[in-house]
Amino acid sequence: MESLEEVRARIDALDGELVRLLAERQELVKAAAAFKKDEQAVRAPDRVERVVALARERAETAGLAPEVADAVWRSMIGAFIELEITEHAAREA
Repeated sequence: MESLEEVRARIDALDGELVRLLAERQELVKAAAAFKKDEQAVRAPDRVERVVALARERAETAGLAPEVADAVWRSMIGAFIELEITEHAAREA
């Protein structure tokens, strides 16, 4: 990269790909929600910890700071849990 503009353009392109991947993940989260009976099943704290641990492992292998992966995954998972809870409530209403 030879300029800040080039770096920013590459970041913007990656952000676009991340959004596409998150949309795909959202569809899978919605599909999983159909199998869950209650809010505890949605929150699944043991599953959250396994997913975050795996993200940290993968981060180390890929050269991403594990602390960054941890923070990003916890935030992402939290947002998807809230989405699932909202969808469950809407189905029950």
